Amino acid sequence: MGHVEDRWFNTISVPGGKSRRERTSRYGKGMRYRVRYITPDGRELSKSFPDRAKGDAEAFLASVETDKRRGTFLDPAGALTPFDEHAERWLRIHRVKASSRETAEIRVRTHIIPFFKKRALGSIKPSMVTEWDNGLIGVLDVSTRSVAFSFLSSIFTLAVDDGLIAKNPCSAKSVTQPQPVPRKVVPWTMKRTAAVRAALPARYRPMVDLGVGCGLRQGEIFGIAPEDFDFDAGWLTVQRQVKRVRSRLVFDLPKNDKDRQTPLPDSVAKAIKAHMKAIPPVPVTLPWEDPFTGEPVSVPLVFTTFRGNAINRSTFDDLAWRPALLAVGVVPTRQTGMHALRHRFASSLLDAGETIKAIAEWLGHSDPGFTLRTYTHLMETSQGRARDAIDSLFDGPDGWHGPATAQREE
Repeated sequence: MGHVEDRWFNTISVPGGKSRRERTSRYGKGMRYRVRYITPDGRELSKSFPDRAKGDAEAFLASVETDKRRGTFLDPAGALTPFDEHAERWLRIHRVKASSRETAEIRVRTHIIPFFKKRALGSIKPSMVTEWDNGLIGVLDVSTRSVAFSFLSSIFTLAVDDGLIAKNPCSAKSVTQPQPVPRKVVPWTMKRTAAVRAALPARYRPMVDLGVGCGLRQGEIFGIAPEDFDFDAGWLTVQRQVKRVRSRLVFDLPKNDKDRQTPLPDSVAKAIKAHMKAIPPVPVTLPWEDPFTGEPVSVPLVFTTFRGNAINRSTFDDLAWRPALLAVGVVPTRQTGMHALRHRFASSLLDAGETIKAIAEWLGHSDPGFTLRTYTHLMETSQGRARDAIDSLFDGPDGWHGPATAQREE
């Protein structure tokens, strides 16, 4: 238990079991009362109060003891921790994949630490978070601002969990995380898709077939191997991707760290077989996940560069994809990347009446709700299918409008 110490007076015992107070050398100087208490981890801390504030000192001690019993005690020194020191600690212990760690380091060190600098964690209020975000308007697009906000909130969450501060200022009602405005996906026509395919170098054209016919992401196409194809059963297993981490290429699991199977149409299978016959797969060795510590893995890749190396996304986009777009009159933008092929895949399946659950599984979406939100506007044709299906019930041989209704009941 803690106690309140009066530093201006000492209590002296006198004969007869009585006591008297005696002035100390500190009498009349500085703070009079000092609260001394033991923290949950065994350290002794103190806080001083002025003359005539004994009640405040006792109330503070009572609150400390109550917080200790409830498990909500906060070390006052924790709130003084400089933000930049805590943010760097968050980066060190934050458990993410190597590629995500690179993104986090860039955002935190470029757009977060320079604003909050060495401010004490406990002094950062919700209004300051809003001021920080407003300063990024026009500097970062709304999607990137939202990612940076998530990093900042996670930094403060760690501070709360470690008992440095009581609340996360990013969670205040007055603070709003930037939300990207959803853009309606406009699938390419097959005419445009075919034109872009024809404008690519011949060795890369079957990539379009995998994107449109199987819904693969760009990195997944780069990482596909002959062993992933089950031509007899008509399935393709997506179990790796080629991605760039700290300017180096690595193999890694597909997005969401989960492999998946997707139907393999005969037309796509035929194109892949012809491609592998013309350009045999080349064994490529890359580290797994981390370019510096990842174990080297060798995979015979279906698609490689002209020199037989794994394909770098940036190089491919600059030297193959964007020139193909320009050749057919398509302006290269974020919306006209290879991801457009996946949109064509999804829209074709929706038009054919396939379920959202199945499409989400084949696309590798962890949440079918995301698939629904992304492509719901493409489901307008389902209204027509629904009307036709219900009309068929009424107009069938046993329906209300069919021959059966024309007979008089006896």
